[in-house]
Amino acid sequence: MIIATKAAVATSAEVPLTVEYLVIAGGGGGGGKGNADYYAGAGGGAGGYRSSVTGENSGGGASAETALNLTLSTNYTVTVGAGGAGGVGLATGTNGNNSTFSSITSTGGGGGTYEGGTAGSGGSGGGAPLSSTHGLGTANQGYDGGDNTGSLGGAGGGGAGAVGGANTSPGSVGAAGGAGVDSAITGSTVCRAGGGGGGSYNNTGGTATCGGGAGANTSGVTGSAGSPNTGGGGGGGGAGGSFGLPSNGGAGGSGVVILKFPDAYTITIGGGLTGSTAGPSGGYYVTTITAGTGNVSWT
Repeated sequence: MIIATKAAVATSAEVPLTVEYLVIAGGGGGGGKGNADYYAGAGGGAGGYRSSVTGENSGGGASAETALNLTLSTNYTVTVGAGGAGGVGLATGTNGNNSTFSSITSTGGGGGTYEGGTAGSGGSGGGAPLSSTHGLGTANQGYDGGDNTGSLGGAGGGGAGAVGGANTSPGSVGAAGGAGVDSAITGSTVCRAGGGGGGSYNNTGGTATCGGGAGANTSGVTGSAGSPNTGGGGGGGGAGGSFGLPSNGGAGGSGVVILKFPDAYTITIGGGLTGSTAGPSGGYYVTTITAGTGNVSWT
C-alpha cells in the first residue's frame, strides 16, 4: 500500500533569521564651473557600497561581509541616503547622505570639485580638475576620485569598483567616472555605485556607468544627475563655448537598501519608509527600500 505524505515545509523554528544586505549610500554631486573659469567641473563620487551577498563583493575591492543574524519582533532602523546637490557655479558638489541598516552604515559619496578646490571624501571620493585635490574613498566601500594634471576637462568621481578616471595630458575631454559593482541580490544582475564623469571643455563629457551621471560638454550645461537608487555620482559641469556662462554639477543619485531573507518569515516595513517585497523565490523574499527613514521587523 502506498501512503501519500505532505512535503515538509520549513518553519521559523527550523530556519534562522539570517538577513543578507546590500546597503548603498547617496552619491556625491558633481563640481561646477564659474563665469570666468576655463576648467570644467569634476564628477562626484559614488555612495559607499556594503554587501553581504554570498559570492559577491563590497566596494573598494573588499569581499562580501557577514550576513546579520536578527531577532524576531525587533525593530531595526533603515535609512536611505539622498544624493548630494551639484555645485552651483564655482562650487564643490555636496556629499551624499549615509544609508544604514541596523549596525551597517554606508558613507555618502564625496562631491566633485572645481579648479583650485578640494573634492569631498566619502564612500567614494569626488574628482578634481587641474590644481585641485581629489577626494578619498572609504576602505571596503569605494575608491578615490580621479586627478587632473594637465587637461581642461574634469576628472571622474570614484566608484565602488574603481578609481575615478584621470586627465594626465593636455586636452579637453572629460574623464570617465569610476566603475561600480554588480549584484544579483534581486535575482537580476545590476551594476550600481558608479562615479560621475568629469565635464569637458567644449568637447565630450566624461562617460559614466552603473548609475553615475555623465559630465557636461560645454559652458552653461549642467552635468547629468546620478540615477535614483544606485548611489551614482553626479557629472561635472562643462566649460568652453560661451565662456562667461557658469555651469552646474549634476546631483548625486539616491542610495538603496536591499534585504534578502528566508521565506519562513514575514517583514513589516514601518512608516517613513518606501519599499516593496518580491517573492518568495528559491526559498527567499527580497525587500527593496528606496526612500525614507524608519524601522523594519520580522515575524
